[in-house]
Amino acid sequence: MKAIWNGTVVAESDDIVTVEGNAYFPAASLKRELTMDSALTSVCPWKGKAKYLSLKVDGRTNENAIWYYSEPKEAAAEIAGRFAFWKGVEIV
Repeated sequence: MKAIWNGTVVAESDDIVTVEGNAYFPAASLKRELTMDSALTSVCPWKGKAKYLSLKVDGRTNENAIWYYSEPKEAAAEIAGRFAFWKGVEIV
């Protein structure tokens, strides 16, 4: 699978974990040079605290387009160290 935004592949992997309809890519598949840290966080009752990254591709920024759980709750252990996308990032 690929995650594409602004015409650029930002992550690609055959090792995908799907949770609640979202494809979680392994950390090694994410092109970190296209990301920026974000201060945004959110909380899921069963997954835990999510952190976010923004994308920057060809001068365009997509704020908080990536989320991840660095320390998910036990019920969501399979997504530890994985990244998911939204806000216009196409998963193909």
